[in-house]
Amino acid sequence: MLVMKNIDCEIYIKQLITFFETNPGDLMELVGDVQKEDFYKKLREKCEKNYDDGIDHIITRQQMINIVMELKIPELFETPNPKSVVEGYIQKTKWGKIILN
Repeated sequence: MLVMKNIDCEIYIKQLITFFETNPGDLMELVGDVQKEDFYKKLREKCEKNYDDGIDHIITRQQMINIVMELKIPELFETPNPKSVVEGYIQKTKWGKIILN
């Protein structure tokens, strides 16, 4: 079963890459200045994740938009450390700690 996953995903990703290589304007319109190798890597990861989750391996439009947004604006998808967030609201003074709200 593992071999089929790789074959299905591999064929799908190769078809996407071939499409974007033959239509570079469409790729630039979609991803802009993002590195295309990073984009292809994220597509492959999402395709394999879809297959692992029991969903069709084909990437949806929304998933592709999320990949582009993740590459263009990575800080939207980073999960902050809760401790550092809380510590950001605490100001240390010579009289002690003050919680800013």
